[in-house]
Amino acid sequence: MEFVNDIGKPWRFEEDGYTVTRSAVWSPPGCHPTSCGVKFYVDDQGVLQKVEGDENNPITNGRLCMRCLALRDYIYNPSRIIYPMKRAREDRGKDKWERITWDEALDIIYDNTKRIQETYGAESILGIGGTGRDGGIEIQSYCHAALRTPNAAYTQSGYACFIPRRTATAYIIGGAYPEMDYGAGLEGTYNNPAYRPPELVVLWGKDPLPSNGDGLFGHALIDLMKRGTKIISIDPRLTWLSAHAEKRLRLRPGTDPALAMALLNIVIQEKLYDEDFVDRWCYGFDEIAERVSEMTPERAAEICDLEVEDIYAVARMYGNAHPAAILWGLAIDQNPNGMQAGQCIVALMAICGNLDVPGGIMMTGAKTTASQNDEARFGWETMDAERRMKIIGLEEYPAYINIILNAQADMVLEALETGVPYKIRMVMIAASNPLAPTNSAQPQRWHAALKELEFGFGIDCFITPTIQACCDVFLPLSTVAEHDAFTYPHYGGSPIGIGAMSKCIDVGECKSDQEILYALGKKLEPELWSRFESFEDFRDRHRGRNVWKFDEIQKEVFRQTGNTYKKYETGGLRRDGGLGFDTPTGRVELYSTMIERYGDDPLPYYFEPPMSPKSSPELYEKYPFILTTGARTYNYFHSEHRQIPILREINPNPLIEINPEDAVRLGVSNGQWVEIFNDLGRAKLKAKVSPIVKPGTVHAQHGWWFPEQDGEEPNLFGVWQSNINTLIPHKEIGKLGFGAPYKCGLCNVKPLLESYDVDMKAHDEKFGKLVI
Repeated sequence: MEFVNDIGKPWRFEEDGYTVTRSAVWSPPGCHPTSCGVKFYVDDQGVLQKVEGDENNPITNGRLCMRCLALRDYIYNPSRIIYPMKRAREDRGKDKWERITWDEALDIIYDNTKRIQETYGAESILGIGGTGRDGGIEIQSYCHAALRTPNAAYTQSGYACFIPRRTATAYIIGGAYPEMDYGAGLEGTYNNPAYRPPELVVLWGKDPLPSNGDGLFGHALIDLMKRGTKIISIDPRLTWLSAHAEKRLRLRPGTDPALAMALLNIVIQEKLYDEDFVDRWCYGFDEIAERVSEMTPERAAEICDLEVEDIYAVARMYGNAHPAAILWGLAIDQNPNGMQAGQCIVALMAICGNLDVPGGIMMTGAKTTASQNDEARFGWETMDAERRMKIIGLEEYPAYINIILNAQADMVLEALETGVPYKIRMVMIAASNPLAPTNSAQPQRWHAALKELEFGFGIDCFITPTIQACCDVFLPLSTVAEHDAFTYPHYGGSPIGIGAMSKCIDVGECKSDQEILYALGKKLEPELWSRFESFEDFRDRHRGRNVWKFDEIQKEVFRQTGNTYKKYETGGLRRDGGLGFDTPTGRVELYSTMIERYGDDPLPYYFEPPMSPKSSPELYEKYPFILTTGARTYNYFHSEHRQIPILREINPNPLIEINPEDAVRLGVSNGQWVEIFNDLGRAKLKAKVSPIVKPGTVHAQHGWWFPEQDGEEPNLFGVWQSNINTLIPHKEIGKLGFGAPYKCGLCNVKPLLESYDVDMKAHDEKFGKLVI
């Protein structure tokens, strides 16, 4: 079906007794950063009654996932907290919250922040942030511009989410993480005469349909398949998309760099690359050719557990397709060797002539990238140099620190536990749930450390296990229907457009991340924040990047900003306006001078993950299954939505996928509960017996906690029952500080006789089953 955009539709109008607001939404709840088009239907009592897809949105064309369709159930869920709350420090872990005013909440935060800053130094404050909530990720701004600490942190070991790919890209092509060109920034999208659909798309550890990962609207790929685009899948698991692929490489988890090096080797040896592009725009081609020659397809086939003929076939298909795109996903980040795989993948994009061409890989202009960096550095530049140098991990992992302005996650945990280089006294937890198996490796250690701090406050929509265990003040966060904000697909990292998320209802006293940030900044650092005349001025300058005015974008709902191609030939990619790429050499650095500067090999190389059949054969004897985690589901986003009945019914219990051959050998039936375990931890999950995974590999769902269970310590909503991250090791990361074995660990499995199935009737009674 073809959708026709009615661009004349106003952003707000009356229909059938409802006030309808068109919006381009982000998060919460979940799924980012796509700027999906929605229509909110609000009755004359100010209550949201219905959510529909906005057929006028040029990208999503009226299509919505079930998380957006269930937004009403999320907003009005009886367990949602919609007022500021406090409790005594000695009551941490107990359900002894009491309602307070915003002024009282801000006063408590002010008093504790100033006490700790003046007594111990602002660096003893830690800010933890998760998924971007309000059109972007605000943890750096919270920390640097309000709390004035250098220690913003994402608690995932090795920051194994998006940032390894972003770093590999920045250090090789000098730009933001690049995504497939699906015409999203062009008027008419696929039908624009400047656009050309890719002949081939390689899905490498990425399944964009369940979650629109990293901002790619997943169903755009289906649109392209209808227009003739072919698919190659590189993924240990079978997905809907891989089932429709021309070729599937189900490699052993954690061996991606070996495969990528072999593909490069074939492309170079058989001269399937774009010689003109390589001669004019690449640096280090001879060096990388020599390096990848060490990884023969035969050697890679043995490492990756693949047929060598399939490796040759995929290399030739990609090398002969023009244009072609590689969609590389979270699986690259969640391995200690992900940076090396990323180097090779970007090199494949480049030497085959697929960078910044129609239907290839989009690249963002230098001005857009600079404005993104300005936004991220708000507060950092005004912090004194001595304090900036105290950011945890700077000496050990400068490549990590300088790319994201975050303290290194693994070293933050060690600082919390040891007091080295100094003792952490206070924590802010903003839209992150690190105790649930969402990101933190060894979450028991984070729990033990965080709950002992002098003061903590949390920002969220619900009381999570993490907030229940660690915080003294709760600030209620608004949803996408309750505030105005800018939204940028792909974090603004692709030349697509800008949207407006428009408020249509009020719920309690909830505020957006930007509103809370502004309130904290004005309270804690009034001199610094005096540069902003009002919140609206802050919003336009901070998220609007001194370019966009919210009122203007709101009227359009979503503005496509256009795209030009081959910007390296016109000076569009470099900050100095010169030709080429924004790297030290001005070329695509197949030999990365930046990686070399930070102390790692400038060329890609392969090493075995730390817990693998080949690197740890003795451990493999005890734990004979390769453990992968983290694949997205259609109804949940990380640890969100477990209290939404209509979504919970679809996937009521945590699942582990086990191949039928293994199930027979273990004596496990489909639907039986099992325990998975290794030397680090254990978790109980329900078996899904399926050929989705290969024999010898299991996949465990992440994000599980049980809002229907007792929320007080030690149970904490059952957060330890199915906590897959207890099996993930701490600090088994790459040399530059990135990547961790969330997708390539080891475990064993044993069947259980007892059942832990959720009582859906009791769940629905507690959380108020609603009708969408």
